[in-house]
Amino acid sequence: MPLTKFQFRPGINREVTSYSNEGGWRDCDKVRFTKGFPEKIGGWVKKGVKSFLGTARSLHPWRDLSGSRLVGLGTDLKFYIEEGGAYNDITPIRTTTAAGEVTFSATDGSSVVEITDLGHGAITGDFVTFSGAASLGGNVIAGVLNQEYQITEVIDSDTYTIQVREAGTSIPSITVDGELVPTLVVANSSDTGDGGASVVGAYQVNIGLSTAIFGNGWGAGLWSRGTWGSGTDITTLTTNLRTWSQDNFGEDLIFNPHNGGIYYFDRSASYPSFDRAVAINDLAGSSGAPTVAKQVLVSDRDRHVIAFGCDPVDDIGTQDPMLIRFSDQENVADWTPTATNTAGDLRLGSGSEIVSAYETRQQILVFTDTALYAMQYLGPPFTFGINLISENTSVQGVNSGVAVDDMVFWMGRTEFYMYNGSVQRIPCSVRSYVFDDFNFNQGEKVFAGLNSAHSEVWWFYPSASSNNIDRYVVYNYAEQSWFYGTLARSAWVDRGAFENPLAAGLDGYLYEHEVGFDDGSTAPASAIDSFVQSSPIDIGDGEQFSLIRRVLPDIGFENSTAESPSADVTVSVANQTGGSYLRSATGTFFNNDRNQLDFRLRGRQLSLKVSCDNTATTWRLGSPRVDLRPDGRR
Repeated sequence: MPLTKFQFRPGINREVTSYSNEGGWRDCDKVRFTKGFPEKIGGWVKKGVKSFLGTARSLHPWRDLSGSRLVGLGTDLKFYIEEGGAYNDITPIRTTTAAGEVTFSATDGSSVVEITDLGHGAITGDFVTFSGAASLGGNVIAGVLNQEYQITEVIDSDTYTIQVREAGTSIPSITVDGELVPTLVVANSSDTGDGGASVVGAYQVNIGLSTAIFGNGWGAGLWSRGTWGSGTDITTLTTNLRTWSQDNFGEDLIFNPHNGGIYYFDRSASYPSFDRAVAINDLAGSSGAPTVAKQVLVSDRDRHVIAFGCDPVDDIGTQDPMLIRFSDQENVADWTPTATNTAGDLRLGSGSEIVSAYETRQQILVFTDTALYAMQYLGPPFTFGINLISENTSVQGVNSGVAVDDMVFWMGRTEFYMYNGSVQRIPCSVRSYVFDDFNFNQGEKVFAGLNSAHSEVWWFYPSASSNNIDRYVVYNYAEQSWFYGTLARSAWVDRGAFENPLAAGLDGYLYEHEVGFDDGSTAPASAIDSFVQSSPIDIGDGEQFSLIRRVLPDIGFENSTAESPSADVTVSVANQTGGSYLRSATGTFFNNDRNQLDFRLRGRQLSLKVSCDNTATTWRLGSPRVDLRPDGRR
């Protein structure tokens, strides 16, 4: 009996029944499709051994004038610049007290110290750095107090608590696997002082939410955001999910927490150290700069800083969610329009708020909650113009789109879209699979990432049973195929300043992707469990039983570093059309060992699955062949 050659369609299809998808792939994990054939995705390794605090929602790599490679990294707790594996905290300071406004009160036998600072404006989880404090008289010496602390509980508008720790232990030095691991100091009966009259407290900008919380009343929102017993508005909750936008202004960095201030990090002024970023309205020569925005970017073509959903120049401090403002050309500080500069503003008319903006080579696409606009540089006297491209267009969240040259791909509420001169819905063969198991309450966490080396757009999203991102779906725009899998990441950026894509894990580490073949989150690295499985295939149109005697898998292990790379091949059979699989057999296919696997199975339909959970192994499937022999029975 001649061998039967199986050639499957590329990508995964879950939009039709399994039986209707004969000749296609039905399920996979950690597998991509290249030139129509499935192969294991690349591995990942930690970028350095240190970790950051919080959940990263934004990554931005660039090179400074000295050639150093930097990564701006914003979390719900901090804003860092990573360089050489170290996370340098440049989180801006919200306010600094005058000397003597802060006092301490310790309790014998406790590490909890109460701080009194009238109208401190802090919330639980905020960070404050004390200086100028004197010893409280016992174990809580000056070196213990004069450090940066995370507030453990806000009691009221005038008091809060911290847990004191050993002197000389900076926050980075006690950050382990994304968590603070301090050695606490316990006060004794001699700790009766208040810290003296020279204490100064420097408060960092308030932290944000790591998870959106919906509803009103107790437990909704961040502690101490409102008055006792008050509810929290859903709009406030969703906008408080801490996401960031950031962009370069030369070698310097501009960044903005969603619905927060706009900040500037001057690389040259602080080199080689990392001074804290400052608000742009505090820069020398600042004029009319916005103090709140939903997003900020720098127009590469004409060098204007653009703020979306910001406060107007004549009403600073009052946010207009549909207003776009831009600075004078080549000037990050001057935002007041005059006859001699190019600063100005535009206001959108369709929608209730600006959601996100993406810069392409020719224009900037601006999404509101109901429409899509194209913003283009015109030059003086108008500077920018804007055109309505599409109405009734949805976008999942602030980071759910990505620009690829002159195209933009994005995830909508229940569809995927692209813009290449016009808005088009992307036919998606896994749409129901994604959106039928999707946590829409956490939709703001969705983010898109480009993997240009493989012509792929990745969307990471939370499944219905998870508040955190635990899955991804990928569109290969060159081959127009779809696939998906499971992976916990919270931010992604394509290769560029670095040789490989970078992604942020939920464990407080950055990862370089497409490196090796293993999961580098463990030590030693562990195997990536990858598989692909076909839909059922009729044997002789499903009319009669056949015997399966052998399979020639056509699996390649090129570039694997394992001594004897292998993959498992499973054949499952069913006795009736569209029925469940009744029997399965699995064989292990080794590289350069033999070219076939022997099976003894009987059925009317079969399904093929290739899986691998071995370290140092990558694999690619070609066109498998199966020895089928009719047994004469129907």
